Amino acid sequence: MKTNTQHFKEKLEKELLRLETELKSVGHKSATNAEGWEADQGSDIIPDAADDMEVADGIEEFENHAAITKDLEVQYKDVKDALHKIETTGYGVCEVCGEKIEEDRLEANPSARTCKAHMNAQREE
Repeated sequence: MKTNTQHFKEKLEKELLRLETELKSVGHKSATNAEGWEADQGSDIIPDAADDMEVADGIEEFENHAAITKDLEVQYKDVKDALHKIETTGYGVCEVCGEKIEEDRLEANPSARTCKAHMNAQREE
């Protein structure tokens, strides 16, 4: 059975837009890495004019943005890679064993890089 790449391409494009929106809410495109994102500072607190609590809150907000940005950036890259595979070759093929990725796995995660048997190998990387 052939993978319906058009169906998955549409799902991936929607996911890419959602991820871009979320990334823009906590960060911005990196000036030094065209494919990367950087977390926003958060509040515009001037350390000399702020009390210690405001500075601590600003640091915490930045750290939260950085963690969210990092997670979203991984997902964003996976989706872009999957879209690239659709345009070239290799979409729906396990990167570990070279076998076809199960349709239900792709339905649940269109950017999956491995089949069910090897999905734990992907997590360990």
